Amino acid sequence: MNLAIKDIRHNFGRFALTAVGIGMLLMVVMGMGGIYRGVVEDATLLVDRIGADLWIVQRNTRGPFAEQSRVPSNLVYRAASVPGVKSSREFVYHTIQRQRNGKPLRIAVLGLSWPTDKGEWIPLTSGRSLGQGHYEMIVDKTLNFEVGEELILGKEKYTVIGTTDNMISSGGDGIAFFTVADAQVIQFDTPGEAVRLERAARESRGKKFEQAIQQPVMLENAERPSSQLPAIARPQISAVMVTLSSGADLAQVAQIISGWGDVSVYTADGQRELLLKGSVEKVRQQIGLFRILLTLIAAIIMALILYTLTLDKLHSIALLKLIGAPNRVILGLILQQALILGVVGFGIGYLVGRQLFPMFPRRVILANTDLIQLAGIVLGISVVSSMLGIWKAMRVSPNEALS
Repeated sequence: MNLAIKDIRHNFGRFALTAVGIGMLLMVVMGMGGIYRGVVEDATLLVDRIGADLWIVQRNTRGPFAEQSRVPSNLVYRAASVPGVKSSREFVYHTIQRQRNGKPLRIAVLGLSWPTDKGEWIPLTSGRSLGQGHYEMIVDKTLNFEVGEELILGKEKYTVIGTTDNMISSGGDGIAFFTVADAQVIQFDTPGEAVRLERAARESRGKKFEQAIQQPVMLENAERPSSQLPAIARPQISAVMVTLSSGADLAQVAQIISGWGDVSVYTADGQRELLLKGSVEKVRQQIGLFRILLTLIAAIIMALILYTLTLDKLHSIALLKLIGAPNRVILGLILQQALILGVVGFGIGYLVGRQLFPMFPRRVILANTDLIQLAGIVLGISVVSSMLGIWKAMRVSPNEALS
C-alpha cells in the first residue's frame, strides 16, 4: 500500500484544489515563455518568409522593421545591375489605424513589388494571390475580413481577394498585402483640401519668380498633380530586397552595395539579428524576469502547502515512528506527494493553457524545448519544496503519538 496515494485519497478535495492552483500558476509561466516565442516569431516572420538574400535600406538605419527607412524607388535598378544579383524587388512597409464598425482597426501594410511579386509565397487559407496591379489585398485572419469584402482606404476601395494565417507584425497587428503602388497611395494619401491649398501655395510662390513672370504659362504647372511635376520625385520606398544568382558570393555583392554612400546593406541573418537585439531584447528580459519571479513564487507556495500537509499528519507520522517504520517510509510519503502535486499541476497547466492561449491577442507558441525545461524545473521545485516538510517530519518524536 502506497501511503502517499492513501493520504491523497483521504484529503482529495484539498489536494485537488491545491493542484489546480499550482497548475494555474504554472500555466502563467508557460504562457510567459510562449508569448516570448510568439514575439520572436512575429518579429522575424517577414524576414524568414520573404527569403531575400540582402536588404538594402536607408544609410545608417536598421531597416524597415526596426525604424523608418526611405530609399529612392530607382534603387531597384541600381541593385539589379550589380554582378551576381538575380533579381531586386521594391518593399514598402508601414502601419495605419482606421475605424471599422466603431472599433479601431490597426493594419500593417506591406507592399509587394508587382508584377514580380504577386504574393505566391504567402500561405493562403482562402482566395488567391494578387491578380492585378491595383485595388486588391490579401489580409491576415486576425483582421476579421472575408474574401469579397471591401475596405475604403484613402480615396480608393480595396477588395479582399485572399486570407492568410499567422502573418502578424512585430507589434501584433495583422498584415495586409497590397501592391507597392497601392501601399504608397495609402501611405501618402492627402485630403482634398490639403491638395488644393498646396496647389494654391505653389502658384503663389511661382508668381514671385522673375522667370514665371516672363513666362506665365509656367504657372499652369502649379495646378497639376504632384506626380506629374518633373521636379518632384516619385514617393520613396522602405527598402529593396535582393536575391542572388546561384553561386554568387554574398559577401562580395554586399561589399559592392555597401560602398554606395546613400544606403546600408544587411544580409537576411543580419536583419534578423538586428530585430532580435532591438525591439525584442527588452521584451525578452522583462518576460524572463517575470518567469523567474513566478517560478520562485510557485516554489514558495508548494513548500508552504507541503509543510501544511505535513503538520496535518504529525500524529500519523509519530505513530509510524512508534511502530518502528523506517525514516525512508516517511521521507517517501512526503516526497512522493510533492512529486505527484508537481506532475498533476504541470498537466493541468498545460491542458488548460492549450485551451486558453489561442484566445490571447498575441500569439503564444509552446515550444517543446521550453516545456521540457519547465518540466525539469517543476520536478526540481517539487523535491526542494518537500525538504521543509521532511525537516519537520524528522523532528517529530514517537512519543507525540501517545499525547
